[in-house]
Amino acid sequence: MTFTTPYRDGAIKIMLLGSGELGKEVAIEAQRLGIEVIAVDKYEHAPAHQVAHRSYAIDMQDKEAVLELIEKEKPSYILPEVEAISIEALFEAEKRGYHVIPNAEAVNKTMNRKNIRVFAAEELGLTTSAYRFIKSLEELEAAAEEIGFPCVIKPVMSSSGHGQSVARSSEDLPRSWEIAKEARGDASELIVEEFIEFDYEITLLTVRNETGTVFCPPIGHIQRDGDYILSWQPMPMSEAALQKAQQIAKAVTDGLGGRGIFGVEFFVKGEEVYFSELSPRPHDTGMVTLITQSQSEFALHVRAVLGLPLSYAFFAPGASAAYKAKHESDNPKITVPDDAFGAESFVRIFGKPESHVGRRMAVALAIDPDVEKAKEKAQSIVDRMDDA
Repeated sequence: MTFTTPYRDGAIKIMLLGSGELGKEVAIEAQRLGIEVIAVDKYEHAPAHQVAHRSYAIDMQDKEAVLELIEKEKPSYILPEVEAISIEALFEAEKRGYHVIPNAEAVNKTMNRKNIRVFAAEELGLTTSAYRFIKSLEELEAAAEEIGFPCVIKPVMSSSGHGQSVARSSEDLPRSWEIAKEARGDASELIVEEFIEFDYEITLLTVRNETGTVFCPPIGHIQRDGDYILSWQPMPMSEAALQKAQQIAKAVTDGLGGRGIFGVEFFVKGEEVYFSELSPRPHDTGMVTLITQSQSEFALHVRAVLGLPLSYAFFAPGASAAYKAKHESDNPKITVPDDAFGAESFVRIFGKPESHVGRRMAVALAIDPDVEKAKEKAQSIVDRMDDA
């Protein structure tokens, strides 16, 4: 492949639609290869804005605003990094000859839980939890009674756990209905899912382009209110369960097609593997790969986008722990213990311009030959961090 120079005629350009902490790492990896980066988000000074060649703040759900910017910048590749984007703009951009990653239809299927669940369960025949789609409190009550308690209620379109809850009895349903309105996206329709008493859940990072499909070692994670707080790699699991997960991940990513990294989530109970969700982009639980692999999920994503080989080496077991703000501030200051910056640990500060209670502001990463000790190291760092 021939690489180019930013700001020059014929420069390879990547446009990020969504410029949070994950997009920031993608931008950094792209710049390491001389790629010109345009970062777009709904607010100014988003993390990836701070490292991009150019940045814009627009309403990414406004079809005309997105298309106008695409025509202005003429990117080689468009990378949707969040769910809240005008899918009509992506389809139109593709019609105009622009390369959407992985492709507009894959984004359409995965940005909405209804689309990806129907695709996985009904078109591909994959094993999932029981589910119903509903649009009213009355339909929610009927679906919950049919599926049984406890059950999980989520907006069909949201991210980072916003709008998600677990109802343990019929008395919880009105509250779950209200919580769903907090969605980052479309809360007009909800999915009601069977609560699987799983042993653990994993993210299987699956990278594909024309050179083939590569899997990263499985990532275990703990979520609270639908948002990750701790992840580790590798997650110990049986070879049989891992092979099932890889087979399912390949089936669904082959079905979606295109280039890039996919964060495929599974529930695992014994040897049984249940497909849960999929993101066609780097995954928040995959930030652990910043310390465990020779090529992080972000570097692999850029390689996949460019059509490069996907080889990498796994260095050591590791863990990532998310630091969430404890205070509201328009000038956040985060205090980190000095020993966090050791030979086997470090911290990444995202640089978000505002903090809100519960907003993810940084991540602590650690490695250790014993993955349990790596988890303890990362969590210990976060426990001793503070913000103002």
